[in-house]
Amino acid sequence: MTPTARVTRMRWHSGVLAWALWALAMLGVVTIPWFDHLLRQARRPELTQLDATAVPMVLAALVAVTVGAVLASRRPHHPVGWLLLALGLAVTASGVADGYARYGLVARPGALPAARWVAVYSPATIYLAFVCIGFVLLLTPSGSLPSPRWRWWARLAAAAPVGFLLALAVGPGLVIPPYDEVIDPVSVPALASAVAAVIAVSFTIAIGGLTVGAWSLVVRFRRARGTERQQLRWVAFAAALTVPPAAVVLFSVVVDTTATVVVLVALGVCMALLPLAIGAAVLRYRLYDLDRIISRALAYGLLTLLLGGGYAALVLGLGQLLGQDSSLVVAAATLAVAAVFQPARRRIQQGVDRRFNRRRHDAAHTIATFSARLRDQVDLDTLSSELLAVVDQTMQPTQTSLWLRPQGPSTATDGPAALQSTGMN
Repeated sequence: MTPTARVTRMRWHSGVLAWALWALAMLGVVTIPWFDHLLRQARRPELTQLDATAVPMVLAALVAVTVGAVLASRRPHHPVGWLLLALGLAVTASGVADGYARYGLVARPGALPAARWVAVYSPATIYLAFVCIGFVLLLTPSGSLPSPRWRWWARLAAAAPVGFLLALAVGPGLVIPPYDEVIDPVSVPALASAVAAVIAVSFTIAIGGLTVGAWSLVVRFRRARGTERQQLRWVAFAAALTVPPAAVVLFSVVVDTTATVVVLVALGVCMALLPLAIGAAVLRYRLYDLDRIISRALAYGLLTLLLGGGYAALVLGLGQLLGQDSSLVVAAATLAVAAVFQPARRRIQQGVDRRFNRRRHDAAHTIATFSARLRDQVDLDTLSSELLAVVDQTMQPTQTSLWLRPQGPSTATDGPAALQSTGMN
């Protein structure tokens, strides 16, 4: 078998495995409402899982497992795709295991086999999800550690889940509602303190892995240049969008005790945004469009606020003059907003580009200046040097070259030699 055929076959097998795991995750998402249906039939609706707080988590799991399947099928040697698959599977497995244990251990004891062990190990699924997030941050975007000095932490973070699973098998040591009344906290009383210590250390390492992973991205960004820097900008952009949910979580924890709903919603938003950004970064998909996306989002956000406020002001102001029920008020306000939409959009977009997308604004200004000067320039050497300078300033290529077609009897023109083409690498 030739090396090319071997690589093609490996990619095909990796793609089949990745999408099989994706299908397994989809099956798990479908299984969760089925267990809720069984719990309602058993007249235990308080044990159901799917509510408003679970929807963001399910959405985040679907996004993570889908992005992971795409990455694993296209880049089978890159570990981030498989980690995202494991993350989505862990979240869906948590819901399936919880529904299985609630029905087979609490609602209908003995109805399902091994329900006790499923309840014991159900916290391990969410724990493994946190571990996967830490490794995803640590290995993004290159798929390797920032430097060999990070190996000790990677080994420690990989060993922590093993200790956590062993502690649950001996303990279980960690019992969450609604299983706290049907499962003994510790199976071996002599090992109670050891089990509690291992679980505490494992959780500390898992939570610390998130911090270490975030710090590794900062270290990479400070050292990165070129394409890698653009990849990390996508991840940083997605992480910045999670700051408002995190602030809401902290505020809710301080002011009341109903922060569980906010925590789940914020966690779902974070888990949905980061896989998308990481997938775009690893696949290097439209890396250089981030400035355009940010400027367009800011421009249209400001435009929406401006036109919405103007529309409301017109409706209220004209309503006082013509009456609240007059159809002329709505028609006049709508026509006014439609008339100022395009001019306002252009002015706001120019202001946003001038402030947040300076390179695009400077490039447009440079091209406009060169176009105005081009009409009056007749010296070919000066024109060639100015053209190369404009290309270098606006596009920043690694190399530029200019080819001019020599003048002959068949190509003679009334003016200087014609500019035939511009080549850039």
